[in-house]
Amino acid sequence: MSSIPANTFRKPLIIGHRGFRAKYPENTLAGFQAAIDANADMVELDVQLSRDGQIVVIHDAELNRTTNGKGTVASRSLADLKKLDAGSWFHPRFRNERIPTLEEVLDLAANRIMINIEIKVAPHLKTREADGIEKKIMELILLKNALDRVLVSSFNKFILESVSQMDHPPALGVLTEFAEDIDVLQICRKIKAFSWNPYYLELNEEKLIPMRESGIRVMPYTVNSPQDIIRLTELGIDGMFTDDPVMARNIIGL
Repeated sequence: MSSIPANTFRKPLIIGHRGFRAKYPENTLAGFQAAIDANADMVELDVQLSRDGQIVVIHDAELNRTTNGKGTVASRSLADLKKLDAGSWFHPRFRNERIPTLEEVLDLAANRIMINIEIKVAPHLKTREADGIEKKIMELILLKNALDRVLVSSFNKFILESVSQMDHPPALGVLTEFAEDIDVLQICRKIKAFSWNPYYLELNEEKLIPMRESGIRVMPYTVNSPQDIIRLTELGIDGMFTDDPVMARNIIGL
């Protein structure tokens, strides 16, 4: 199992959630560039497949919240998706910001910032090839020589198990919302996870200790208030997902 090199890991990692979501439209090149400029350690993004099997960076299965389009991501070709405005919903100055492909983000981030790729469990995935998106992601990561700077995560343990069994698996992150529902530690050990990424309100010292003892990093999401940033930093987390990496870094004093 691959891992993020120790010499690139400072604690806690400041991870820009969907880029720099507090001040830029989420999952756009503008937002990712802003996170890079803000000296974030990593950016998090969400991926899905277009109708023609291209890996696109967008959170929702539906287009209407973050673009001027309607319908689902899976029902549109990449060419159609590229015509949509993915920025005006946030602010007029981001008019004509486009839905990026994963390849575009990897190129933007090359040797500049680490990337957390979250594989979404969208409804259309039920009808796809069993490990279609996972294979496409891994082929692209290897093509871009990005294996040592990518963390692949998902809420779906079967997706993570599929990736973990590939020839050159990346670092893996197990996402959970309510950790009591599953044996998180067992899953992390099974796939040799790099990190457990829990919902921040679910995290306490009792849950953190066994992860730490097993060498599994703990990086909660999405931490946006000064009080929570301070509390979790004092708890000894290894990283945090935040909508405002500048604010988080200023509070921590990094």
